Amino acid sequence: MKTPILLLFPVLGTLSGVAQVKPAKPNIIFFLVDDMGWQETSVPFWEKKTKLNERYHTPNMELLTSQGVKFTQAYACPLCSPTRASLMTGLNSAHHHVTNWTLRKNSSPDLPHKELDLPKWSINGLSPVAGVDGTCYVKTLPMFLKEAGYTTIHIGKAHWGAKGTPGEEPLNLGFDVNIAGHAAGGPGSYYGKYNFSAEWRHEDRIWDVPGLEKYHGQDINLTEALTIEAKDQMGKAVQKGNPFYLYMAHYAIHAPWEKDERFYQKYKDSGLTDFEATYASMIESMDKSLGDILTRVKELGIEKNTIIIFMSDNGSPSQCPQNLPLRGCKISPYEGGIRDPMIVKWPGVTKDGSVCKESLIIEDFFPSILEMAGIKKCKQIGGKIDGKSFVSLLEGKRGIFKNRQFFWHFPHNYGFEPYSVIRQNDWKLIYWYKESKLELYNIPNDISEANDLAKANPAMTKNLAVKLGKYLRKANAGRPTFKVSGKPCFWPDQSPQLSKP
Repeated sequence: MKTPILLLFPVLGTLSGVAQVKPAKPNIIFFLVDDMGWQETSVPFWEKKTKLNERYHTPNMELLTSQGVKFTQAYACPLCSPTRASLMTGLNSAHHHVTNWTLRKNSSPDLPHKELDLPKWSINGLSPVAGVDGTCYVKTLPMFLKEAGYTTIHIGKAHWGAKGTPGEEPLNLGFDVNIAGHAAGGPGSYYGKYNFSAEWRHEDRIWDVPGLEKYHGQDINLTEALTIEAKDQMGKAVQKGNPFYLYMAHYAIHAPWEKDERFYQKYKDSGLTDFEATYASMIESMDKSLGDILTRVKELGIEKNTIIIFMSDNGSPSQCPQNLPLRGCKISPYEGGIRDPMIVKWPGVTKDGSVCKESLIIEDFFPSILEMAGIKKCKQIGGKIDGKSFVSLLEGKRGIFKNRQFFWHFPHNYGFEPYSVIRQNDWKLIYWYKESKLELYNIPNDISEANDLAKANPAMTKNLAVKLGKYLRKANAGRPTFKVSGKPCFWPDQSPQLSKP
C-alpha cells in the first residue's frame, strides 16, 4: 500500500533524540446518492459514452474521477434499506434480512400475492439494542469509527429503522451528529418554502424532513440546505481536532421529483420534457453539492488527508429514462437495478484518472472504510461479516476478487416478484421463486442481459444454482410458500428446470 501524504498531530515525544510524530487518521467522506442510475452522469461508466452521459451535466463528478479511481462494476442492493443496512453492517441482505424498504413499525410495503405467502424478514430494520422484534441486532460502522476516535456526522437520509424503533435515530447508531435523518426514505418535499413537508401535497407527513426548521419558508432546495449543514459540521469537526467520518446521504434524486430552479431551464430549453428536465436538474443539484463539499475540503486545508467516496444506493426507478445499455431498473435483479456509479479519491493511494473494472458489492464498504481508518479487527454482532475490503483495489492491485461469489436476495412482491441472484466472474444467474425459473447471462458479452443462456449452458446453470442454494440456506434466508399447498418454493438448486433435457 502506498503511503498517503498525511497531516500530522503535534510531536508526542522523543526517542534517541529524534522527534516522534503520530500520523493522523484520514478524514472519510461518504457521498451517497439515492436512486441514481449507472449512466445518469456526464461521466461514462461504460466503455463508451451513452445518450444519458451526453444529456446530464455533472462537472464535479468529472473532477473527482480525474483525481481518483472510477469503478465500473460496483454493485448495491436493488433498493434503499437493504443497501444501507449492508453498508452499516458488512452483511449481505440475505444475512441481515432487511430485504425490502422499511418505514412503519411491523408494516411491510409488500403487495398481496395471489399464489404466494411471503416470508418473515427484518421488517423493522437495524437495531443497536437486542430484543427489538423484527430487527437485525448489529454494531454499526459509525460505532466502530467512533470508538477509534472519529467524529461521526450524519447528514440527510437515514432509513435504517422503522418509526418507533431505536434504529430510526442515527444518534442511536453511532453518530455524534444527526441532521435530517429519520425513518423515512424520501423527503416530503425538496422545497424550503414548503418546509420540506408533504403537507402541501396533502400526503402523509411521516415523510417530512426533520431538523431543518431554520430553512422553513425559505426559497432553498433541500439538497442545498443539507450541503450547507455538512460544510458547517466539517468545519466544527476540524476545529475539534479529531478525524471525522461524514456520511453525506442525499435524499436526491429520490421522488418526489421536484425541479431545482437553478438548473432546470437549460434542460427544458434543450428540448427535454418537463419530467426529464426536472430530473436532470436534480442530478446537477446533487453534483453541485459534491463540488461544494470538495471546495470545503480545500478551504479547511485537509485535502491531502481526506478520502472521498461516491456511490449510489441502487438503480434508477422505472419512471426514469432507461440506463442503456443496462436492462432493468430499481428493484429489478438486472444490472440496471443493482449496478451503480462509484468513485474513490484517496490522496497518495489512488491513481488520478484510473479505472477499476473489478466487481465489488455494497457490504464491502464496511471492512474497507474500517481499514482506511486503521481498524484491523472487528466482530459483527449480527454474524460473520460478508464484505471484503477493496483497499488493495484502490492501491492498483487487480484480480483479488477472482472467483468470488456475489449474492442478492429479494423474497418480496413489490415491483417485482420474489427472486435471488448470484454472480461469479463473468456469469450471473437469476432465480424466480414462483415459477422456479433460472436465467443465465454472460455479463461481459451481454451487458444488456438480452440472451438467456440457461438452456444453452446447463452445466454453468446448475453450478451457480447449487452455489446460490447453498448460500441461501446457510444465511437462513427466507423464501415464499405456496398458499394452496403450504409448501415452500423450491431453492434454486431444486428447480425442475435443472432436470429437463
